[in-house]
Amino acid sequence: MTWDDVFWHLANFGLPALVLSLGITLWLVPVQASVSNQVALAVVLNAICGLAVLVVGLVITGNDGKMATYGALVLVCATLEWALQMRFKLRG
Repeated sequence: MTWDDVFWHLANFGLPALVLSLGITLWLVPVQASVSNQVALAVVLNAICGLAVLVVGLVITGNDGKMATYGALVLVCATLEWALQMRFKLRG
């Protein structure tokens, strides 16, 4: 396996979490100048939690790309985004 194969394997492993974190955050948070830091924080937190879910799914199932792992990824990112929305609404 060459280094470019390793790169593409790692990129394809983490891409679902990164795309989901960016998509769910930009879809749910209205983009305004005053909330740009909150949007960046939400994207980073969703990406970190999403990558953690993918790693845990890989360790538990032994395979990458199981549907249960992707289901857990969506559930965790949606729950985290809901909690962040509630936090931002309470803070004003």
